[in-house]
Amino acid sequence: MINAVRKLVSLNMLKIGQTLSVRELSGPKDIKYKLYDLGITKGVKLTLISKSPLGDPFNILVRGYNLAIEKELAIKIKGTLL
Repeated sequence: MINAVRKLVSLNMLKIGQTLSVRELSGPKDIKYKLYDLGITKGVKLTLISKSPLGDPFNILVRGYNLAIEKELAIKIKGTLL
């Protein structure tokens, strides 16, 4: 039996159109609570819609709505590619 270990990647590493299944949220509690309030929780799927030319902010699709998120927060969201 082969155990497939999927590498965790952060949201800021995605290419446009790629989807990430959230597995880990890093940072202090206040950052995690901010992400929770935005609807970003473990298991949710995020799709990168676009990035600004300078790389900040990121436009993602989460739970059926578009969300602009700062690079500082995107780095703290890690998951597996789908």
